[in-house]
Amino acid sequence: MQIKSIIIYYFSGTGNSKNVALWVSNVALKHNIPTQIINITNANRALVEPPASDALIVFASPVHGFNYPPIMLHFIMRFPKGKNNILLMNTRAGMLIGKFITPGLTGIAFYLSSIMLKLKGYSIVGMIPVDLPSNWISVHPGLNERTVKYLHEKNKEKVSSYMEKIIAGKTNFKSVREIIQDILISPIALLYYFIGRFAISKTYYASSDCNGCDICIKSCPVKGIIKLDNRPFWTFNCESCMKCMSNCPKKAIETGHGFVFGVIIFYSLIIGLFYRYFSSFFSIIENETIIFFIKPLVFLIFLGICYCIIHYLMRLRAIERFMVYTSLTKYKFWGRRYKALTEKLD
Repeated sequence: MQIKSIIIYYFSGTGNSKNVALWVSNVALKHNIPTQIINITNANRALVEPPASDALIVFASPVHGFNYPPIMLHFIMRFPKGKNNILLMNTRAGMLIGKFITPGLTGIAFYLSSIMLKLKGYSIVGMIPVDLPSNWISVHPGLNERTVKYLHEKNKEKVSSYMEKIIAGKTNFKSVREIIQDILISPIALLYYFIGRFAISKTYYASSDCNGCDICIKSCPVKGIIKLDNRPFWTFNCESCMKCMSNCPKKAIETGHGFVFGVIIFYSLIIGLFYRYFSSFFSIIENETIIFFIKPLVFLIFLGICYCIIHYLMRLRAIERFMVYTSLTKYKFWGRRYKALTEKLD
């Protein structure tokens, strides 16, 4: 497999996948292989230009909910047919225990994308996960500077080593060793795609520290934030890439942990009362599968309504302060904002 050129398509929120694209490009340049790096958020995703027939195609994206995020999945769905070799890469939630890098989980990202691309005529030559620092401080404390730097350096070495082998004509399917755990978490990936990502989009808000600079709105790669009632409002288009939270100069964007906890309790009480007084309604629907899908949909609608109400009520100082001080991302021990270390082409 002689590589004459490389085209890298990437999606990145806080910079991990962008760095992977740059690392791949730097290795290619050392071998005098022409390389093109394309940020799919700036590309015409409705009409993708067919790539050169002799180019190695690389897709690099973070993992969201154990799958490629919808923006990358939909891009691959619309990708034109071809015969090129494809290298799939993802960045996933790496952590550090001592000097041991704990790997993230890829889920169905590689397998689903491979199926779509194989049906289009392409050949997969590698599926490479990269365990760069997790940016999802909505669910875990932010990583310290030492951890970020260590993960960055070690993964840069790994990506460079992998690419040397790919350029030499070898393949890399070591990620298939994780297929059992990937299959086990596949239901979560499906739930995230159809329900979870929409629910998570309703957990972000801007506190009174917001100065109205609109950086979050302008820089959102999926146009998932609008201005409503003179403050940022997260729509269902949000893909929780964390770019807004990481780039806010005032650190005004928080995750509403207290809000979500309150919504769950309030929802449980309402559903409990509904079951008690309107149990006959559920007896009409005998299909358990239908009920299984109705429940999360009802919760999503309920969450969306509560989010809109709280958004307007945050004009009241007491409500705004409650939202702020019941958010873990407000506190230093948890809320370190993450940005990938800056890389450049050699």
